[in-house]
Amino acid sequence: MKSTVSKKTEEYIKQLEQEEKTGKKSVPYHANPDAVDQLIIENNLLIVGISFFPQIDLIVIVLNNKRVLKRNLSEFKKLKSAPLSKLENYEISPMGVHWNEFDEDLSLRGFIKHEIACSDSPQIV
Repeated sequence: MKSTVSKKTEEYIKQLEQEEKTGKKSVPYHANPDAVDQLIIENNLLIVGISFFPQIDLIVIVLNNKRVLKRNLSEFKKLKSAPLSKLENYEISPMGVHWNEFDEDLSLRGFIKHEIACSDSPQIV
């Protein structure tokens, strides 16, 4: 059986090949971007830092556009009772934050969706 790929995937593969040749990077691939994905893509948003304040149940997420998002540490089952030394052992990627030790991923998309849903006037961009 011959495998098939969508036209959009073919275009994306060609784009990646072109990027390899030119060294120019493009936006991440999203098959069906919604408004949150569009916000991230159009503004080239990335997480550049994350800090933890367990004593006040707070995670602070810093974006590359200097915006700061906040979440309660207790909202994340795998993280809420972890010691600070283990919380600080994370990796930031274009998609979000990952903790190998907890097998936990928190996405930039999820942080932004929460900010939009829980704020009267979200300040993302």
